[in-house]
Amino acid sequence: MIAFNKYYNQFNILSISLVIISLLLLIFKGLNFGIDFKGGTLIELRSTDSKINVSSLRDNLNQMNLGDVSVKNFGNETDFLIKFENDDNKNVIEEIKNNLDKSFGNNFNFRRVENVGPKVSAELLKSGVIAITVALGLMLIYIWIRFEWQFSLGAILALFHDVIVTLGLFSLLGLEINLSIIAAVLTIVGYSMNDTVVIFDRVRENLRKYSDIKIYDLTNISINETLSRTLITSITTLLALFSIFIFGGEILKGFSLAMIFGVIFGTYSSIYIANTVLVRLKVSQKTVLREDDKN
Repeated sequence: MIAFNKYYNQFNILSISLVIISLLLLIFKGLNFGIDFKGGTLIELRSTDSKINVSSLRDNLNQMNLGDVSVKNFGNETDFLIKFENDDNKNVIEEIKNNLDKSFGNNFNFRRVENVGPKVSAELLKSGVIAITVALGLMLIYIWIRFEWQFSLGAILALFHDVIVTLGLFSLLGLEINLSIIAAVLTIVGYSMNDTVVIFDRVRENLRKYSDIKIYDLTNISINETLSRTLITSITTLLALFSIFIFGGEILKGFSLAMIFGVIFGTYSSIYIANTVLVRLKVSQKTVLREDDKN
């Protein structure tokens, strides 16, 4: 049996430090919002000339005063993804086409053009924040109904930890936040909650079964009894996510990376956040029996 409970204090300190660092990053550095939330234009180009590279394309577009321009390869060396801030000029795409044709010849195929206005982007950001907040709130209510309030508090703190640390990593690495990342965060919430509930179910069963074991040791027993399920689920999920990250192309990189972070943090927090809350609050057999009497 692995003695997870021996490291409760050390990992609690680590988690508190990670959350504080993540909050400081979010406050002072902020997030790198993509076009979905900041507004702007996205263009996907394919070049028929292999000599055209990211550097030459960026230099050419910077001369057009488009604002903050981002150019990177998309899939392979002849595909490019261009992002720039919204422009009041409605004919900006036509001007870009003419400019590129003049500079590089007729070697570009405009495969995709997307425009997001500032009003729409602000609404999308607001909706994303509301979606995450509502998800956390509903999870709180669900756990409160299914378990005792101590379990609910542990689950919510674990979810809060996973979301904040994942966003903190995105801030630290300067990775782009778009709608797919919001979807990833909501998926992380569900995954982490599922992992926590499995362990909590076993903790509650063991509280009824063992009247002479303290919660400190009982949580350790429960974690070990569900460990094989936790590891199999996490490893198989990570194998799929790493495959998406490596082979899924540029569009799916952010989503898969957020999910990878979330699965790792979700597995960790189920053990070292959610369960340690039960230990700190000194949950006992009497707590569960009182709730059973009420029901």
